[in-house]
This record gives sequence, C-alpha cells and structure tokens, in this order.
Amino acid sequence: MNREFLTRVSQLSRWLLIAALTALLTPVAALAADRSALETQARNAYQKLIARVPAAKALSRDAVAVLVFPKITKAGLLVGGQYGDGVLFRDGKTAAYYNTSGASYGLQAGAQQYGYAMFFMNEKALQTLNQAEGFEVGVGPSIVVLDQGMAKSLTTTTANNDIYALVFAQTGLMAGVGLQGNKITRLSE
Repeated sequence: MNREFLTRVSQLSRWLLIAALTALLTPVAALAADRSALETQARNAYQKLIARVPAAKALSRDAVAVLVFPKITKAGLLVGGQYGDGVLFRDGKTAAYYNTSGASYGLQAGAQQYGYAMFFMNEKALQTLNQAEGFEVGVGPSIVVLDQGMAKSLTTTTANNDIYALVFAQTGLMAGVGLQGNKITRLSE
C-alpha cells in the first residue's frame, strides 16, 4: 500500500478517536457539573433547614442518612405531576444521587416549588431506599411528614418512626403538599 494513504488513514483515525472521546466525555463533564451544582444546592438547603427548624437539627443528630431534594416542581390542572433531583448525605458526605417523580389526579390546579428532606433513622429504612426498582413513598417503612406544628413538639425521645420528612421553601399556589404517590429512584453513577 501507498505510504501516503496509510499516513492519511492514521491521521483520520486519530481525529475520529478524538471526536468520539469528546462526544462521550462531554455528557460526563456536564453531568459532573450538574451534580456538583445539585450537591451545593442540597447542602445549602439542608444547612438552612437545620439552622431554622430545631426538629431538623435534632433528627440530624440521630439519622443514619438524610436525603435532600432542594427543589421539587409540582404542577397540575386535574392531572398533575412533580419532579426533582436530590442528594443522599451520610456522615456529612455525598453518598448517592436520586430523583423523585410522581403523578396525581383530582381537583387540583396550580404550580409550586418546594424542597424536602427525608431523615432515615435506621439502617433498615435506608436499605429499602435502594431495593427493587425505586422507593415508593407510602409503601414500606413508616414515613412521618412533619409540618411546622408537629416539628416543634418533636424531640429525639419522641422520634420513633423509620423516616421523617420535612417540607421546606414552599413557593407558588397549589392546594396542599404531600409525598404520597412519589417514587424515589437512585440515579446511575
């Protein structure tokens, strides 16, 4: 074969390899940047929550892990949906990333954003988070959604459920916030 032809094929192969690697690594870099931003948002939301809500601070001392969704978007008109991404913190470090989604129907109209933190009080409750095809809120370990009134009377001696969820930073107009019907799924690494 012609030496010039082999040189051109070699150069073309290198360029194709570089283009392929760039195409493959660009989403990874974007995902890393998105996850870094998500982790920052979740950590900031969590720090504000434990600074402002004494029950959150008390729960954080005994929880084996805390899953923080800094921003959930919920909207609906008869049929509704919600979605958001979150970070699981264990021993103060990021352990995994999750998303939550849900659908609902009924008399509803509006849109809102809010965040919530789930305090896993024992290993068994935490293990259910990663079993099967996702964690469905309302199925499995007991979850107590705390409003501000309940949170004021909660102490570590009265906290005897598997998981506590605190809703925070609600904005927008929609009747009620509940975690029923949500599915929480671990995102791939």
